[in-house]
Amino acid sequence: MDYEIYPSDNGQYIVLEVHGEINREIAMQQNLEAHSLGKELGISRYLVDVRSAVNTDRFLDKHEFAYKDMVQTEGIDKGAVVATVVSEGDSSHDYIETVSRNAGFNVTMFTDIEEAKAFLTGG
Repeated sequence: MDYEIYPSDNGQYIVLEVHGEINREIAMQQNLEAHSLGKELGISRYLVDVRSAVNTDRFLDKHEFAYKDMVQTEGIDKGAVVATVVSEGDSSHDYIETVSRNAGFNVTMFTDIEEAKAFLTGG
């Protein structure tokens, strides 16, 4: 598992690029790092690019990630706007948007990275 976290070129959102396998523990670590950078830079929008990552969690794990891990962990910006980009045809990230929204997070899934960027920048 490999990942990078950095501010976008325009400074409007934080980018989290993930490669390889991902699960709720790894995702939590990455989210904490991304949200820490966002807080440091005053940014509350995130582009999560998992087009090169496969989620190995089962549905229950995804539910626990949204309702337990993200909700109960300090350092997570509960008001953040998140655009997650998945590869078309990759069903391993299914349900993340639904359980995240139901848990009170503003998460939207995309298959087109340019649409995700436009969503985050209002363009």
